[in-house]
Amino acid sequence: MEEEKFEKSFTAAGGTVIPSSTNFYKITAAGIDKIEGPGEFTMSKFHGIKIEATGHNIITLGDGNQVNAQFGDLARALADLRDAVTSSNAAEAEKLSVVADIETIQTQLAKQQPNRSVLASAWNAIRGAAVIGECVALAERVHGFIAPLLPG
Repeated sequence: MEEEKFEKSFTAAGGTVIPSSTNFYKITAAGIDKIEGPGEFTMSKFHGIKIEATGHNIITLGDGNQVNAQFGDLARALADLRDAVTSSNAAEAEKLSVVADIETIQTQLAKQQPNRSVLASAWNAIRGAAVIGECVALAERVHGFIAPLLPG
């Protein structure tokens, strides 16, 4: 909350100047977030990092993930796979597991040099669950983009 003081004065009939001040209070963005929760456009993952100062192109996808531009195609394919998984008829626990691994990969894609062992571990878990509904074709598409980033 911020306080703003508004100073004013008026002249009475006898010529006396009478000062007056009024205090106004306004709620800040941080206060709104505390009361209502973070807004739709809050990017908490990289809060406090000046993205445009990294010297690399960072893009924000429609799902809110920020990735290095060189991995944009992979990130979009992962977002499509996540959408398919979440709308499938799989068990909620299985959906949650796959989506968490997709998020792990997308977080790594913000780096110029993603950690290959983290990518491999998460990808192996996702690939094992890709039999969900119509996700096989999407998983194959993701594999085409992620294969060059995997170790060995």
